[in-house]
Amino acid sequence: MDLLQDAARRANLYLNSIHDRRVTPTPESIAALETAIKTELPETPTAAETVLADLDQFGSPATVASQGGRFFGFVTGGTTPAALAASWMISTWDQNAALRVMSPAAAIFEETALTWLRGLLNLPADAAGAVVTGATMANFTGLAAARHALLQKQNWDVENDGLFGAPPITVVVGGEVHVSLLKALGMLGLGRRRVIRVPVDGQGRMRADSLPPLNETTIVCIQAGNVNTGAFDPAAEICEAAHKAGAWVHVDGAFGLFAAMSPQYRHLTTGFAQADSWATDGHKWPNVGYDCGLAFVRDSEALRGAMTMNAAYLPPGAHRDPCHYTPEMSRRARGVELWAAIRAQGRTGMAALIERTCSHARRFADGLRAAGHTVLNDVELNQVLVTFGTPEQTLAVMRRVQAEGICWCGETEWQGHVAMRISVSSWATTEADVDAALASILRATQ
Repeated sequence: MDLLQDAARRANLYLNSIHDRRVTPTPESIAALETAIKTELPETPTAAETVLADLDQFGSPATVASQGGRFFGFVTGGTTPAALAASWMISTWDQNAALRVMSPAAAIFEETALTWLRGLLNLPADAAGAVVTGATMANFTGLAAARHALLQKQNWDVENDGLFGAPPITVVVGGEVHVSLLKALGMLGLGRRRVIRVPVDGQGRMRADSLPPLNETTIVCIQAGNVNTGAFDPAAEICEAAHKAGAWVHVDGAFGLFAAMSPQYRHLTTGFAQADSWATDGHKWPNVGYDCGLAFVRDSEALRGAMTMNAAYLPPGAHRDPCHYTPEMSRRARGVELWAAIRAQGRTGMAALIERTCSHARRFADGLRAAGHTVLNDVELNQVLVTFGTPEQTLAVMRRVQAEGICWCGETEWQGHVAMRISVSSWATTEADVDAALASILRATQ
């Protein structure tokens, strides 16, 4: 089709020029998009060619260049070429990945990707898996399985009878729990404020010696990769204590869990395989396009019990039907893109992605320290926290960096410090990108 040829041409022009443009759009390009797009709905049809032309002419200049190598905010990875090409095919196929009978291809690609990931992440080979939209829904999925299993042991059917009158569940989190996990708890009816917060150490790791009393109605939530520092909770100690008490351990490993793929960083994930459920993101380190999250649950019946549904028009199949393991029914075949990203990189390529981006983070930290600035965290993964004096000075530097447009880094508050947070997780980032970003940051301090 001529329209698709034109779309491919425009997409290639966008990608080929992304390294030469600002990371953030100019105010003028944003204003032009607002003016051109926010109009009254046309009364009559518009040619698809015109729609595509407007999309590119006004939309492309107003995007953030997170697909390039100099976006260091929010632990955002770019999309690898294989994953992007697979995404185009997924849109072309337009498959509904709810049931195997609706798309055998989508189901098979998804099952294969999940099998590969269980091996790459050092998780139990028989753990149930789910491909969801992101770490928030992955946390939701794993915690729903935990809620199901713990209440089932108390002879309570939470999926059918709800939480009114149910035995209470206690949720234990670290003092620097990620907001996505708290959001998941809120959606599950377990409450964002009803958690017990455990003190953390100087890098944000949960202190195992400060755990409260645990029992068979407790969910302990630990982190593989603190969102600010990249630090890992002491999983082995926590899992041992929790399991002795009959508690469930859930891992929020949005990006850090992928350290297991690297021989150099695998030691950071020691003990995490002992947990009961795990949540992570495909659109962070594997560099699959948005949106792709992953949940794994040791007890497959707990996950299926939390997510399954029954209807006369949904006859059980002989094979795995994805919708019985995920919150969604109708869903994009995002497992295909996940499969493509892993297949293209292989085991060594996935390890190289982790090691290269972590090396870039150390390059940032070394350059900032050499210039006399304070790096707050032990840079043991891909996160760098830096201050430039007072909170006001740090924020002023960050604003100047963002305004110049060479790179983008975000702000955070961590253990009483206002800091710039640099997250390196894109396959596209090179040493030259890091050096250009460092130069921009140092210019902003002058």
